[in-house]
Amino acid sequence: MSAIRKAVIPVAGLGTRFLPATKAQPKEMLPLVDKPVIQHVVEEAIRAGVESLVLVTGRGKAAIENHFDVAYELEDTLQRRGKTGDLEQVRAITSLGQFTYVRQGEPLGLGHAVLCARHAVGNEPFALLLGDDVFDDEYPALEALIDAFEATGKSVVGVQEVPLDHVSRYGIVNAPGHLDGPWAVTKIVEKPAPAEAPSRFAVVGRYVLTPRVFEHLAALEPGVGGEYQLTDALAKLAEEGLLVAAIIPAKRYDTGNKLDYLKANVEFALKREDLRDDFRAYLKEIVG
Repeated sequence: MSAIRKAVIPVAGLGTRFLPATKAQPKEMLPLVDKPVIQHVVEEAIRAGVESLVLVTGRGKAAIENHFDVAYELEDTLQRRGKTGDLEQVRAITSLGQFTYVRQGEPLGLGHAVLCARHAVGNEPFALLLGDDVFDDEYPALEALIDAFEATGKSVVGVQEVPLDHVSRYGIVNAPGHLDGPWAVTKIVEKPAPAEAPSRFAVVGRYVLTPRVFEHLAALEPGVGGEYQLTDALAKLAEEGLLVAAIIPAKRYDTGNKLDYLKANVEFALKREDLRDDFRAYLKEIVG
């Protein structure tokens, strides 16, 4: 049984980097082939033993709730037409886990979104998964952080090493003295310039946090643009000696920008037995 029963998934962002596609639909519902990004994230949490999912939503996100809800008309139509495979696939989505939806009234940053989930989470440790990063399901992602939490009892940030010219896109932690397990975070900096980065170990959208983080989030002062930054609360945990970093061994697909999103679709399509051969032949044809 997993030590982490609940996961928080913030889905209130406006998705401006994918306009106009996200003008009327949530960015989290953009597909990787035929499965929306948000379902990949939810399934990762379920594989790690999470039972309850708290989605922090905002205006215009009803499609996400509908996706994980029962679709009576669709199911009835599929059943009458004898499309049992499609019917089973649709019903499986609804039974993935227990869903709770919390509204973030204003776009006040990731820290504020996490704080909105405080009462739904209660006084227990929880996972935090951001939807921009999707991980290869053949290797453990969130499970690696849960293992680190069980070993240390401290909040955990999931990290991967990135090129030096990419550090300004991420929160960056200090380098480890070893690579055979979690290490103490003594410094965490949000989007540093390459010359000022403490290392190349970037926080890549996966966390296991103790409820102590809520106390720091509630005490934060708004930063640039009036937003409340999760990194500031994590820095407080680090000062208290209550934060560690753990490497995520799974391959990461960054769906947060257009080029990497397109790359992810290509790789996910090449993993599919029903698409692989024809799609590979097509790619060779157009590249050649």
